[in-house]
Amino acid sequence: MLKKLIRHLDYSLIFVVIALGVFGVMMIYSSSYPVALRFNLSIDFFFKRQLIFLLVGCVLFLFAVLFPYKAYMNLTKMLVLLTFILLVIVFLAGKTTNNAQSWLSIGGFNIQPSELAKLAVIVYLSSVLAKKQSYIGNFGKAVFPPLVLVGFMAGLILIQPDFGSMIILVAAAACIIYSAKLRAKHVLLLTVIGSIGLAIFFTFMASDNQIGRFKGAYSPFENPKEGWQLVNSYIAIANGSISGVGLGNGTSKYGYLPEVQTDFIIANVSEELGFVGVLVTLIALFYIVIKGFIIGLRCKDTFGRLMAIGISSWIGIQAFINLGAASGLLPVTGVPLPFLSYGGSSMLVLMLSTGILVNISGFVNMRRKNKEASALHEQEEEVVKPTLRVVK
Repeated sequence: MLKKLIRHLDYSLIFVVIALGVFGVMMIYSSSYPVALRFNLSIDFFFKRQLIFLLVGCVLFLFAVLFPYKAYMNLTKMLVLLTFILLVIVFLAGKTTNNAQSWLSIGGFNIQPSELAKLAVIVYLSSVLAKKQSYIGNFGKAVFPPLVLVGFMAGLILIQPDFGSMIILVAAAACIIYSAKLRAKHVLLLTVIGSIGLAIFFTFMASDNQIGRFKGAYSPFENPKEGWQLVNSYIAIANGSISGVGLGNGTSKYGYLPEVQTDFIIANVSEELGFVGVLVTLIALFYIVIKGFIIGLRCKDTFGRLMAIGISSWIGIQAFINLGAASGLLPVTGVPLPFLSYGGSSMLVLMLSTGILVNISGFVNMRRKNKEASALHEQEEEVVKPTLRVVK
């Protein structure tokens, strides 16, 4: 079975994921050494750490590629419980960085449990809704209970506060729920409730810092404090033009764009590699997302279909939010660009998740090949039968 699975894996998807991870490590080295020097760190501090994250991520990726995706249904409770415990620990004794208590410091490395929460919610919802397909039209029995758990997890992330991760988690969950064959009126109800919730949050609960980010996004030149990053992102993008100033030759990383190796790494890509570099990056991300949706649509197993759609939605939504912040389309939320931004938690969970996606593709391709072989065999039998009758 394992040899057969390996033959049917989507190797184009594997190549793009690994290539994007390697490209991200290269761009982190190019963008982070001035930051490392400012903090009296070795010039390759961020590069080495991200390289370690990528190598460990490749091990997780390989494991997920070969581990049958259906087995995750039996691991759902353990994964959700572990995520809850980590989120509660963060709430009680987490490390605060950039006004958000979102991190756990373990052995010199910072872990962000909200990244694991994204995968946990995708696996949990896919498993629960797949089991409830026979009565999915019963909103109170099939959909409402898992929504309570997802809402509680989203609340733990929001109070850190990590609005960006919360939005990604909820949006990915919504994509899974909408793909689970709900009734149209239930889809409309959830859309209305979500819209009202966002309106209430921004009207009564948003902090001054969060409101300031909106001002920085939509009037950056009038609000120099809040718009500092965006204005310098514009400058970096403009400097890059079509082909860029050359790898390593960008100037935005020299204190103009704070910690450019994280949320605004696309600005450094644009400055050093130009529009061409950005376009290649976008094509690679788009390829992963579209491939994931195709895998999901081809998967006849409900659990695999929902999980593939959830993972693809998550990557696409996160990329859109990050790129939107770097271009002024959306407020800055501190969301990393998948596979490129510096961050171990994001890299490890993304590699594990895309490995699951590749595994689903392997089983989908095997099923299609078996079906084609069966149909061909039936056709051959239909051709042979008349001949046998003549011979008799």
